[in-house]
Parts: sequence; C-alpha cells; structure tokens
Amino acid sequence: MNDDITAYLDILNRPHPKSKKHPPMPMDHRAAQFSPFAAVTGHEEKLEEIVEQQEE
Repeated sequence: MNDDITAYLDILNRPHPKSKKHPPMPMDHRAAQFSPFAAVTGHEEKLEEIVEQQEE
C-alpha cells in the first residue's frame, strides 16, 4: 500500500462529525458560499473594450 494512505487508515472509514451546536447549512446557502465571484470589478468590461478595439 502507498505510504501516504497508510498514515490515514485509522480515520478513512469513520463517519463525518456532526455539530451538536449548529444545524447543517442549507444546500442553497452552501452553493452560494462556493459560487464564483468577481475578484476584480470592471475586468470583464475592460476585456470587451480591448477586443472591440482590436476588431476595428
């Protein structure tokens, strides 16, 4: 067996822990948490502007 895996054999088949304090996050909130976002505002518009200038 691969040495990387053998270090984790004791925890591989254990059940996922569940919080006693917090209910599970609704799936629609979870999806929003990992959805893409615009890290740089105006980036797409600037790219479109450059493309239009190149096409002229």
